[in-house]
Amino acid sequence: MKPFLYTRQGGLAIISINDAPWNKMTLEFMDELETLIPKLKKDSSIRAVLFTAEGEENFSAGMNLKELGPKLANPNELEALFDQRLRVLSAIELLGKPVIATLFGYCLGGGLELPMSCHFRLAAKEGCKIGLPEMDLGTVPAWGGNTRLTRLVGRMHSLDMVLRSKKIDGPEAYRIGLVNEVVENNQLKNRAIELGLELTTQPPIAMREIMPVIIKGDDMSQDESFRMERQAVLNTLGNSESQEGMMAFLQKRKPVFQDN
Repeated sequence: MKPFLYTRQGGLAIISINDAPWNKMTLEFMDELETLIPKLKKDSSIRAVLFTAEGEENFSAGMNLKELGPKLANPNELEALFDQRLRVLSAIELLGKPVIATLFGYCLGGGLELPMSCHFRLAAKEGCKIGLPEMDLGTVPAWGGNTRLTRLVGRMHSLDMVLRSKKIDGPEAYRIGLVNEVVENNQLKNRAIELGLELTTQPPIAMREIMPVIIKGDDMSQDESFRMERQAVLNTLGNSESQEGMMAFLQKRKPVFQDN
């Protein structure tokens, strides 16, 4: 059985974890995802990406811990495994195209760390159990979860969730700023596709230029961020996208941005 299903709706690539009902992120899942991400980046016809999961029960209960066990005796193998996960999630975050994740049922450990590397997160209104419960196992999040969670929701909420292995629902995740929207359960995947298709209509060059400015801005001084932003402006002014945008504005129509 394939670890994930890959489909397209126009310019939207849809990746669905294929291990219902728990949708665990196996070693094979991460290996194949690492191969796929560069292809998504290179393919100009793909304008946005959606991560979801098969079934209606859970997005993902995280890593398959049975696969982790044999690696505990070999520090080098363990380091390589965690390095790969950090590498893959960073590649998603820096894809240069907007990435959406649906959160429903269990979204735990890696099942939250992957969505936190995405740019939009939509949560089901009912039944979500969202958290980083690694403390219950006597360890800590290992795929960048501590850092990304703190950046998204702040130190107070991050400490509360991580130190208490706290699991929160969709409305609470929205309240603290972890998700963009809360959606009725039976509409969640449709709403995510709707958002993804909306994002595919945005200018791809401008999208590619501005996303690193926003994502990397926290790690820069204000002046460095200003300079990066200015370069993004210079890289977009006068190109085919900006010409189409200006013309559409003057003609009072919706712009149509081509693949680049």
